[in-house]
Formats: sequence, C-alpha cells, structure tokens
Amino acid sequence: MKAIIVTFDSLNRHFLPPYGCDWVQAPNFTRLAQRSARFDTSYVCSMPCIPARRDFLTGRPNFLHRSWGPMEPFDDAFTEMLQARGVYSHLVTDHQHYFEDGGANYHTRYSSWEFIRGQEGDPWIGQVEDPLWPPSAGRNAKHDRLVRQDIVNRQAMRTAADWPQTRTFDGGLDFLKRNHQADRWLLQIETFDPHEPFFSPPEAKAPYAEHFKNYRGPRFDWPAYAAATEPGEVQEHCRMEYAALVSYCDEQLGRVLDAMDEHKLWDDTMLIVWTDHGFLLGEHNCWAKMHVPWYEELARTPFFVWDPRCRATGVSRQSLVQPAIDLAPTLLDFFGAAPTADMTGCNLARVVSHDEPVREYSLFGTWGAQVNLTTGRYVYMRSTTNASVPLYEYTLMPMRMRRMFSPAELATDRVRLAGPFPFTKGMPVLRVAQPQGGHIDGIAPRSVGPASGHFLFDLMKDPGQQQPMADVALEGQVMQAMATLMRQAHAPQEQFERLGLTGL
Repeated sequence: MKAIIVTFDSLNRHFLPPYGCDWVQAPNFTRLAQRSARFDTSYVCSMPCIPARRDFLTGRPNFLHRSWGPMEPFDDAFTEMLQARGVYSHLVTDHQHYFEDGGANYHTRYSSWEFIRGQEGDPWIGQVEDPLWPPSAGRNAKHDRLVRQDIVNRQAMRTAADWPQTRTFDGGLDFLKRNHQADRWLLQIETFDPHEPFFSPPEAKAPYAEHFKNYRGPRFDWPAYAAATEPGEVQEHCRMEYAALVSYCDEQLGRVLDAMDEHKLWDDTMLIVWTDHGFLLGEHNCWAKMHVPWYEELARTPFFVWDPRCRATGVSRQSLVQPAIDLAPTLLDFFGAAPTADMTGCNLARVVSHDEPVREYSLFGTWGAQVNLTTGRYVYMRSTTNASVPLYEYTLMPMRMRRMFSPAELATDRVRLAGPFPFTKGMPVLRVAQPQGGHIDGIAPRSVGPASGHFLFDLMKDPGQQQPMADVALEGQVMQAMATLMRQAHAPQEQFERLGLTGL
C-alpha cells in the first residue's frame, strides 16, 4: 500500500469548480472530484500554517496550549510511527516556514525531504543593493525585509520551470518515477501556493487574459492583513491574480493525476488533496486572515480522498471532518497501524466509504483568540469574557515564527514549570506568561477588533454569516459541547476561565 498527499496552502473552496465555482479554470480539480470522495463539511482546526502542520503530524489540536512553534519532544508524529513499521515517508515542499525557527523540526519527522527555495520572501537569493520597488498597492508596496527579498527572488523566476511550485511537483514526480514499483511508502507534495503573494507564471494568467490586458492599476498580488479599502477594480485585480494562481495549482495537480494513470497507482495508492485554510479576498470587507473571525471562507476547506480499499468515486460526503487532525489516524489505519491514545482526530475510512459520521462537533481556532465550534450547520465563535485572566503558552520548544523566545519572554517572573499534561508523557513543560494585548510575530494573543464578541450563525439560513442569531438554548448547548471538547484535548484551566466556560 502507498499514499500520496498533495497539500496546498490557503486554497479557497469557493474558487474551485467541484464546489460550485463557474469561472475559475481548474479542470483537474473537477477530474479529481470524479475520481475521489469530495468532502463538503470539512473544517480547519489550529490556525494558521505551522499550528495546522503540528495538528496534521500529531492528530491533536495545537491552539489550546501554544501558538506557532516546532514539534515538541513529547509529540507523536504519525510519519515516525509509520517508519517504525517499515513505511518510508518523503516530503518535497517549497513551504519556507518549515525551515525557520518556528518550524525547524517538522521536515525531520520524514525519512527524507527536499526543500525548494523562493516562496514569499524566503531568504534565498543574496543581493546587497536594494531592488527597484515597482508602483504597487497592498503588501507589495511595503518596504520591509520580506517584500524586499520577494522582489529579489522573483528575478530568478523567468519561466514556469523556475517557479517554486513547478519545481516542488517536479520533485514529487521524480519520487514517483523512481519508486512507483516499491511498496509501503508515503509521499507528501506540499506547495505554499496559492498563499499570498499571488505570483504565478504568465501561462497561468491566460484564462483571464482579457482582465490582465485591460488592467491599468498598480501591482497588487499581495494583500495586507487588513480591511479591503482599495478601489473596486484594484480589488478585482487581486482576485484575478489569486484565480490565476489557483489555475496554476490545478495544472500541477493534473501532473499528479497523470502520473497515477501512467504508473497504474489507483489500485493500491491512497490520494489525499487538502489545504490548511482559506483566504479572504474582499469578503466581509477584509483581506487575508488572523485579524478577523474564522469565517466560512477561511474555515471550511476543500478536501478530497481516493481510498483504493473502497474505491468511492464521484461522490460527496456530508459528514463533519477535520483533515488537520483526522489524517494522522486515517493514514495510520491505511498502513495497518493504530493511533496513539493522545490523538483526538478520527479515522475517516468509513466516512470515505459510507459517509458514516465520526463527530457531532468540531473545535477550531487560533491560540489566544476566539475559540470556535461548528456542527456543519451552526457555527459558534466565543471570545474572551475576562481580559484579566492570564494567558499562558505551554512548550518545551520556545521559538516563534522566525526567532527564538527573547530573554524578556523567558524572564524568571514570567516562566514556571507546569504539568505534566496527560499528553506530555510525564514531561513538565514551560508555562510562559504572555503580555496583555498586542501581537507576537503576527499571532494575535487576544481577540481584538472585529474578532471580539460571541457570534452564533445558522449557515443554512445565513451562509454568508452576515447576521448573528440569538438563541439562548442553542448557545447553551454549543457552549457545553465546546467545554467538553476542550476537556478532551486537556485544555489548561485558564482557557475555560477566560472564555467563561467554568462549571460546564
């Protein structure tokens, strides 16, 4: 048995034809849906990028205990568990966050790995003199290190063959060419696209040629994490840049489907295509994520599974799933291994084959911000009710996205040993007090602005989440479910206190 996982970052379900989009050119996603089970009620867990990857490897949520950071010494990575049973795992990726301080030990959980350089300000091409900043809007116009490096890196991308995504899929296809006849392996092809900046080869823009021919505004393929205040034609241009990048992702996905045909892999190879989260492209008058609640455009994700054991094709599945934590137990089962007791995700084998429900509720969110719960129809967003409750981060790997914790963050008046938690294998952990308000490397430790307050939405009546509903009985029910799921994940006591859930 074999498995291929294709992971995209920030892929919006509402830009894909299998989910009803009628204008983005993505025929290979349609082809994929015809060869697999398409999930219609798939939700995120821990946000954003690297917290979702820790969920993925460990099968349990990250966001109730800490923010962005490495794998912990007590974590069970399903890839290592498979290696112990003779399953070879290979990662090929252009996701640069794996190779910064905050993600530095994820790739080493695989048998082998390949890193493709050049995405979103990856410190790759060395150039001392400043590049020429073109007239731009949004993040493109910001004169900072990330944008500067991105401009330098783009100079090395002259043809589609030079783009990081192309080279990432080249690496994955090379693995398939060399190993398709072998047994018991897992290949993860992970591209940072269509994450911002929405920079794609000229060929990807061909389906939208009329727009790009007529557009006369500034370069704008990198929206800021902010309100969408640009003129309408500039916002539309950004959406077109995103659509072109989705079409580029679709082309690369087609190469994987072609390889499965060529090497006759459909009979014994599981294929999984998923993403960590979506991206706001003007919906709710906002760009991006993190500074807003986890609306449906962000939290409800595209997800496809081909399982050669049941051969479910061209079907939709309505059961509530969370691929970020469900894929570890699902893949362990596929290779004949059992999950650990600490994994809270669910094996999706019978969901794929028979749409058999595995959960009634799903919990998701960002560390220190709103905690969210969904049934698939209802979504409840709950914020801090008592700002005086201290917020702590629990870790043995004190690193941020691009740096280690500072001496001030690890001062003696802010750090204590705590635990152990039931899932830390007897290890006590650092309990690090976080500041009231502010941001830590872009991760908001408090719900602020539009992410403040409690909201309950009925997605059947209000799919755009424009009008929060008032239903005291239903809110009480979902609050109880939220507290139950938090206890199952061994959330620290202050999480219940700050959310006003003690006693439930």
